[in-house]
Amino acid sequence: MQFNIADLFESLVDAIPDRLAVVAGARRLSFAALEERANRLAHALSARGVRAGDHIGLYLYNSAEFVEAMLAAFKIRAVPININYRYVEDELSFLFRNADLVALIHQRELGSLAAAAAAKAPTLRTFLAVDDGSEEPLGAPGAELYEQALLSASPVRDFAPRSGKDLYIIYTGGTTGMPRGVMWQHQDVFFAGLQGGNPGGEPLEKPEDLAKTALEREAPMTMLPAAPFIHGAAQWGALIGMFTGGKVVIAPGRSYDAKVICRLIGEEGVNTMTIVGDAMARPLADALAAPGASYDTSSLMVIASAGAVLSDAVKEALNEQLPNTMLLNNFGATETGHQGMSLPGSAPGVPGRPTFFMDESNTVLGEDLQPITPGSGVIGRLARSGRLPIGYYNDPEKTAATFLTVDGKRWVVPGDLATIEEDGQITVFGRGAVCINSGGEKIFPEEVEAALKAHPGVNDAVVVGVPDERWGQRVAAVVEPRPGHEITLAQLSEHCRTRIAGYKIPRQLRVIDKISRHPSGKPDYRWAKEMALEGSR
Repeated sequence: MQFNIADLFESLVDAIPDRLAVVAGARRLSFAALEERANRLAHALSARGVRAGDHIGLYLYNSAEFVEAMLAAFKIRAVPININYRYVEDELSFLFRNADLVALIHQRELGSLAAAAAAKAPTLRTFLAVDDGSEEPLGAPGAELYEQALLSASPVRDFAPRSGKDLYIIYTGGTTGMPRGVMWQHQDVFFAGLQGGNPGGEPLEKPEDLAKTALEREAPMTMLPAAPFIHGAAQWGALIGMFTGGKVVIAPGRSYDAKVICRLIGEEGVNTMTIVGDAMARPLADALAAPGASYDTSSLMVIASAGAVLSDAVKEALNEQLPNTMLLNNFGATETGHQGMSLPGSAPGVPGRPTFFMDESNTVLGEDLQPITPGSGVIGRLARSGRLPIGYYNDPEKTAATFLTVDGKRWVVPGDLATIEEDGQITVFGRGAVCINSGGEKIFPEEVEAALKAHPGVNDAVVVGVPDERWGQRVAAVVEPRPGHEITLAQLSEHCRTRIAGYKIPRQLRVIDKISRHPSGKPDYRWAKEMALEGSR
């Protein structure tokens, strides 16, 4: 047995087969039931030609099937690939090709879009559609229903030996706006991202200890990952909960519904919940505070935000409704795993510049690529060493730029600017690039600008993020029209909707006579942000 996700899951199945593992709507699966369904899917995929090392796309909403598909892929040493269900056809086609998908498991209602995008992905040949009551066509020629494929497959666990070096790839946004696949080995992500199988305690020393610890744990965790599984943080939250021998509660479907989440907390006795910033926290606070609302939240001990930092105002609103629940800002990235957290009552720092407790694997590198002196006030690049990803799939240039070897030591440097305080805590200022974070979604200006410039009435455009009460940031466009053209936000929204996902479309527009750029021709983002903020008053 190794530190392999499938091996570790199977050890729990053998130790606690009857304990609940996943609750998703009406579906309640014990560890043994989840194992049987994952085994059937693994055999079904193998029968359709999926082999070790092949990539399987998961084009799914939050559901039990997402968890089943991840485990099934790991069982046959294949690699599950998360796919954002908000993508339009061009974005999907890019990801299908970039990830070299050979199989796709998708929502039935997304079948037609998947089929159109797959036409440009020559390696993709197997399609399983999860029935969602939509009665839409299955999509690609030869597509089959997910449940029918499971029914005809073996439930037996008879798979080849696995390795701790098997791959787990998570796609995340890249600096050019296109997603990139971060390649982790199971044994490394287990410790860097999944907290070593023992949240809040010392990492496990042997893989066999996972089941032993789960059996000995008096109160198994009930975890509710509220963010979409298309993001790594939610996947990791589910696996962390499962690896404690506890129950993972899933709110099925495409959309986040704060009222449903509040109800599930009481119905399932949720102890820990993961969310993404204010975009999820504010609706949660509003739902709890609504006139006549009555929810049982007595079991809820921790709410952790990952992917976006909770603002002070929203934390205060949640604290009013949940005075006995600890609110944590967790820090990390798909490329780094969990790096640290900001504890209530710790150094508050400056608004917009959160401060985190991080272990010795984290530091800040100066211009000379050496760790800066704590308390010096020097701002450098946040870096992590130790257990790291291999790099980006199909992107050696970005891998070389992000994963650096200095004096024989390997670091990952995703681009966050930070400084080390005198007490050793790390204050993070944000990405050095101009990435926009709207509700936890990474939005890169270059991609939105390209879509805007494709409009016949647009001569030039610069895109920035401006503050938004609910989403943290919203996309704002500063646009220079072509002579004789009048541009409206409605026109640009309609135009962009066919080129980029809906959450990337500008929500604010400032039309200006002439765009200001640096002498190099690069956009002047500082000027553009001033123009956007001035235009919003």
